[in-house]
Amino acid sequence: MFALVDCNNFYASCERVFQPQWEGKPVVILSNNDGCVIARSNEAKALGIPMGAPAFQYKDIFAREKIKVFSSNYPLYGDMSSRVMKILERYTPDIEVYSIDEAFLQFKGFERFDLDAEGRAMKKQVQQWTGIPVSVGIAPSKALAKIANKIAKKYSDKTGGVYVMQTDEQRVKALKWTAVKDIWGIGRQHAKRLEGQGIKTAFDFSNLPDSWIRKHMSVLELRLKKDLLGLPYIQLDDVPSTKKSIATTRSFQNNLRAFWEIEERITTYATSCAEKLRQQKSSCTALMVFVRSNPHKEASEPYRNSCVVTLPYATDSSITLTKYAILGLKGIFKEGIDYKKAGVIVMGLTPTNEKQLNLFHSDQNKHDSLMQAIDKMHRRFGPHRIKLANQDLNKTWKMRQEHLSPRYTTELSDVIRIYPERK
Repeated sequence: MFALVDCNNFYASCERVFQPQWEGKPVVILSNNDGCVIARSNEAKALGIPMGAPAFQYKDIFAREKIKVFSSNYPLYGDMSSRVMKILERYTPDIEVYSIDEAFLQFKGFERFDLDAEGRAMKKQVQQWTGIPVSVGIAPSKALAKIANKIAKKYSDKTGGVYVMQTDEQRVKALKWTAVKDIWGIGRQHAKRLEGQGIKTAFDFSNLPDSWIRKHMSVLELRLKKDLLGLPYIQLDDVPSTKKSIATTRSFQNNLRAFWEIEERITTYATSCAEKLRQQKSSCTALMVFVRSNPHKEASEPYRNSCVVTLPYATDSSITLTKYAILGLKGIFKEGIDYKKAGVIVMGLTPTNEKQLNLFHSDQNKHDSLMQAIDKMHRRFGPHRIKLANQDLNKTWKMRQEHLSPRYTTELSDVIRIYPERK
């Protein structure tokens, strides 16, 4: 049996743990730079706040409806997610962290266990130890566990947030209840095609002939069909997933024309990518540099270009990545252009402890100790304390976060203080 544990309104719930006065009240979370709504509490959804709503357009509505607005606090959300996942690991060693607020668990050898009781114990313990409410769906396969989780959440008054799908009768009823567009793993285009063929529900999809799915879809959808039949064809991912690429891109505050100005920005972006690589213990084998002119300036010549630079060896060094990023920039830079945006994307990621060495480059590991020392100093004294020589020492890009809450669990200065009661 598989379980899907999903944190309810995760970002909003993280904020409410430390600011419980917003419990039961509408809450929205904004994206980077306070751009648009990326998370909503149930109360905010009931008020008609759509996902992706531009914050500036809904500013008056937020004030009128007394909706609490938070800027994204990813250090807090990431730490709270880690705490939830560590609790779930206590119930089974077979766990796949699917996203920041979801995890699949597989229960092997639990045939004599009461899985409903296990699910309720998980839910209760996560709530008590972290303050985060979760829903639990348990079923014979991952795809069915997804549907079971939706039922647990949709009908929480009846299920108590936990639903176990054990019988074939329950499976068929759940599949008939689930629209084809809501099937886990069915994309928008496939959903349109299936609906055009009269396939309206997950039950209809599960009754399609295997030959039709092979011809019109792929082997992935065939495995999904088997999963919906209760046959566990989709297993847990044994290898922890890492990003396939890492990007740092920014629009400039003002148009830039000089090469040295763009070079400084590219250096900063390459350094940022290198720091992200080291955080996830990865190295890259290639990088892309791109530049773009200002599309809204009519008198300016429109221009955009990019190039991919293959590195001689896999690396996570800020110095090495900057060197090759600037080489790429020299190949695409054009004089007389009003540049508005640029970026660096590192690709071909591989685990740092498994990277392929190059026999003809003896200097490929010479920056390892230096990078470790820089990262350690940044963790202790704060980011951007040490920069490369061709970076602007007085310029630090900072996101607009006008509604940012404290980092209660990851920053010592933000830890909640408790004062004794004064008599």
